[in-house]
Amino acid sequence: MKTDIEIARETKLKKITDVATCLGINEDTLVPYGKYIAKVDYSVIDEKRIHSNKLILVTAITPTKAGIGKTTVSIGLALGMQKIGKNAVVALREPSLGPCFGMKGGAAGGGYAQVLPMEDINLHFTGDFHAITTAHNMISALVDNYNFRNAGTSKELKKVIWKRVLDVNDRALRKVVTGLGDGNGVVSESGFDITPASEIMAIFCLSNDIDDLRRRIEKIIVGYDQENKPVTVKDMGVAGSIVVLLKNAINPNLVQTTEQTPAFIHGGPFANIAHGCNSIIATKTALSFGDYVITEAGFAADLGAEKFFDIKCRKAGLSPALTVIAATTGGLKMHGSVPEKEISKPNAEALKKGLANLDKHIENMKKFGQTVVVALNRYGYDTDDELAIIREHCEKQGVGFAINSAFGEGGSGAEALARLVVEKIEKEPSKPLRFTYTDDDSIKTKIEKVCKEIYGAASVTYEAAAESVIKKLEGTEAAKYPVCIAKTQYSFSADPKLYGVPKDFQMHVRELVLNNGAEILVPIMGEMMRMPGLPKEPQAMHIDFVNGYIEGLS
Repeated sequence: MKTDIEIARETKLKKITDVATCLGINEDTLVPYGKYIAKVDYSVIDEKRIHSNKLILVTAITPTKAGIGKTTVSIGLALGMQKIGKNAVVALREPSLGPCFGMKGGAAGGGYAQVLPMEDINLHFTGDFHAITTAHNMISALVDNYNFRNAGTSKELKKVIWKRVLDVNDRALRKVVTGLGDGNGVVSESGFDITPASEIMAIFCLSNDIDDLRRRIEKIIVGYDQENKPVTVKDMGVAGSIVVLLKNAINPNLVQTTEQTPAFIHGGPFANIAHGCNSIIATKTALSFGDYVITEAGFAADLGAEKFFDIKCRKAGLSPALTVIAATTGGLKMHGSVPEKEISKPNAEALKKGLANLDKHIENMKKFGQTVVVALNRYGYDTDDELAIIREHCEKQGVGFAINSAFGEGGSGAEALARLVVEKIEKEPSKPLRFTYTDDDSIKTKIEKVCKEIYGAASVTYEAAAESVIKKLEGTEAAKYPVCIAKTQYSFSADPKLYGVPKDFQMHVRELVLNNGAEILVPIMGEMMRMPGLPKEPQAMHIDFVNGYIEGLS
């Protein structure tokens, strides 16, 4: 099997203008970034088509550290749809440089199910992440300048809550002191989150258009004045300058797959520390041109899918026709108590035990009213006996099952999955979405409904600081916002080592962050950090530029 990057280099690409023409997008609405990438003016969105075309969500079981291959399933399903003659489009998130140079080495699919040009997509792409990082840090600089100019006066902010971001895994920046030096600023404590956790990223992904983007940016709370009243970006009079930094980035990016299927890639929040979905604008653009649109939500269904439904769909008025849960035999065996280093070895008993994790995710998706299909992402070490166990189990559960071999076979390896998905949508489409909580539920009720009904927690406790924030927000507009829980992706619980389906565990809210512009509340559970660190052997040690080619991206 060739490497991802070898396959990518050998794939003949269509000019992006031809990809757009095949979709029915007018060339006048394109802003090309070279031959194979373009931004599409979001004015092409057709609200009528959005609700007549079929949206398909791809989520997953609780992942291993290497992941489950959810993006590969998403792209593979689009390829399979195309193979059976359907007009399919895939809509994905943009990769973050943090994981690309940290653990993953890339996030553009894999094998013969990739979005291309993968080097550009995995690296700087069209500069959207840089625009978001700059917009966020511009606010930081403006706030610091405001306090520097007003130091010692009644106008000086009593408390600044707006931190900084960087699209790099850098644990040393989690807490910093700024303003050190002779008269160079006001000395204060601050810190960095990774760019995908930025409130600007959430706003970017949840905005419907440029006016909505401005409205949300104006609402961002940067700190509190001497009377403990919130101070917003609008109060500072700088919202327009932040919108200017994002005016091009807000348009979605059009690329193609290894088989020239159209792909929109836009926005990139992580589902463990943010809401984990690509932009509403990109999804709606895809739905304006594709009869079937496949999109993904980050990490497992307890994180990405829950937030996709309870946050993105609630705000955008979207309702998927079907949900695909990606699984692997290795992931199931890990949840059956096999050490991660040994999950490639045959172990039928552990596999059967691990199916409980899949069942819990299926149960959760059905709570939302979703018709569910399980896609087994096939690896070379899978045995026919193990695949038969999973197939039989899904049949007993009354859930569709198909094997996805798109990694090694491209679209032809996902035809069975595509046919099953189309059949299920035609015969058993999902019911209208049922949300986990209502807008009018109290903040604690929202948190506890997600923790108990989706994660399976027995109880929820709160730090005093979180209790104080909740008490202050109840009765305000913010109390109606959805909750976006930040927790580990490796377990239903807040303990990354509790695999399978933990029972009788407690969730502890360490902190509650108000993202007033994004209009979400972020309860932070346990030891979750919004600035990841690098692993012992980061992928950066293997990335290089050799004889004019990039090596090490996968």
